[in-house]
Amino acid sequence: MVLRGYVPTSEETLQTLAALRLQSLNSDFSTHAPFPRLEELFPPHVLHARLPPPPHQPPAKCRGARLRMGLLAGGLWGQALAKQRAERDQRLRGRLREEGASTMAAIVEKWKLLQGMGRPEAMAAYVALVREWPGFGSTLFDVDLHMVRPRPGRTWRQPWQWAALKPLSPQSPVGAGPQHLWLGIGAKAVSLYKPGEPEPLDSFCYGRISSFGASDSSTFRLSVEDRDLLFETSQVDEIAQLLNTYLASAGARRLPRPQEPPTNPPASEPTVLPQGLCPTAGPWQLQQPVGSSHS
Repeated sequence: MVLRGYVPTSEETLQTLAALRLQSLNSDFSTHAPFPRLEELFPPHVLHARLPPPPHQPPAKCRGARLRMGLLAGGLWGQALAKQRAERDQRLRGRLREEGASTMAAIVEKWKLLQGMGRPEAMAAYVALVREWPGFGSTLFDVDLHMVRPRPGRTWRQPWQWAALKPLSPQSPVGAGPQHLWLGIGAKAVSLYKPGEPEPLDSFCYGRISSFGASDSSTFRLSVEDRDLLFETSQVDEIAQLLNTYLASAGARRLPRPQEPPTNPPASEPTVLPQGLCPTAGPWQLQQPVGSSHS
């Protein structure tokens, strides 16, 4: 989870996590201790993010004119472009090695400071750091939010909005096109995260989810109160199965209220969700994909 970049935190914390992992694997620092590769300790995408962006490409017309000129010149222009790309790739690889060496040196320095810490303590400290993220324990899925729309038969003040989160919470950004997000499914709530951001854009406890399903193998719908969220993802089945498990568990945890005085009929006693779960918005249901053979 950490190495895949699914724990948004600072580089300093990521280096500390790597040092704790080394301490749990090898105990105290030693030059003779086996060293894992950097990508087994530290998220590779963080290093790649330090590299300069690719150079600005010329407009299509200019590229076409240069291409024609290159063809007329016997391919000399194409050979020059290939040489430039090769040189740039070589510089980027060198820069990446430098960044990797610098990061590994910082990790080793933090590892030396952990001298005397036992393996159980190192593992506990590692977990404690990861648990500081509010989304700890959730399963994260990469999704593209394509649409937030009112549910059929419901009225809404605004028309359908493509990838618009604003109707769900005032602080959420509104985008003109699909938004790439993390869909976090946890024991108590479903949350939407902007990748790399520690705080969710929106969270929905299971009492607010009325139904969910898929129209095809790559489109997932989540109905939250009076609106539908439509996601594009390659993990429709995994999301549906996990939601089904957590929703069933949330329903099983409903507990009766403490008994009222004998004057109240027992049959009228309502039920209440345990602390941490919000009241239900209605019975939820899993809707199978249209044309799907899944049971």
